[in-house]
Amino acid sequence: MSKLSSLQRFRLDRPGKVRLARFDPAATPCSLSAGPSEKLEDRARTAALAKELGHLQDRFYALHDAKLLLVLQGMDTSGKDGTIRAVFQTIDPLGVRAVSYRTPTEPERDRDFLWRHHRDVPGRGEIVIFNRSHYEAVLIEWVHGWIDDKERKRRFAHINAFEKMLAQTGTTIVKCFLHISKGEQRRRLQERIEDSSKHWKFNVRDLTERKLWDRYQRAYDDVLEETASRWAPWYVVPADNKAHRNLMVTEILLARLRDLARHDPPANPKLKGVVVR
Repeated sequence: MSKLSSLQRFRLDRPGKVRLARFDPAATPCSLSAGPSEKLEDRARTAALAKELGHLQDRFYALHDAKLLLVLQGMDTSGKDGTIRAVFQTIDPLGVRAVSYRTPTEPERDRDFLWRHHRDVPGRGEIVIFNRSHYEAVLIEWVHGWIDDKERKRRFAHINAFEKMLAQTGTTIVKCFLHISKGEQRRRLQERIEDSSKHWKFNVRDLTERKLWDRYQRAYDDVLEETASRWAPWYVVPADNKAHRNLMVTEILLARLRDLARHDPPANPKLKGVVVR
């Protein structure tokens, strides 16, 4: 059984009713053991798999054929930055880009909501990570009441068409929702306040957003229901355990790259017989 097959219950690849409350944010389906040593073993396995990921990424880049887009979404403190650091710890920066989306600029607001995302999608041989993504336009804007349900439904349709177009033109899309519990978020926010070395991570706005927790959860239920597809599946990644979160995303991404970079690039016939003197 492949690792992706064993994670099937965390994969959403068709529209349908979703309730995040049914997924345990503290689950550790990729861990090989349980107990005091679990986190250490998960970190060690992530580091080992990251080396294979680095090798495959080199091959993927050299083949210059397919494209890969990794979408990371989640509540504040769910660990999007930490996931990127852990999963791509041995990756050659050549051929990999991480894009972080903040409040739209004026030129971006003057255009359709997908414009700034379309310009950042991967080219051939490239891996792009969206740290937050086009889904902000149906999350933050709906939660705060800046768009109504009619507009949100319209944007869901645009997102599905956008992702299908990317898939049909050679992009493999992997979407990971980093699923953190409200209690674990409280602990991480408090840690940022109490540890002065982490003050740079803290934003008072996070406390305002936390008050909207239940509305965000309903918004994510809707996102997963409306935008899961065969060509752009969602994975609900339990994120209370940081070490396991990183391991699971690595496993998911590695399975895709093993398929996309199965062989070395073809040899250059012009180099046959060339001798360096």
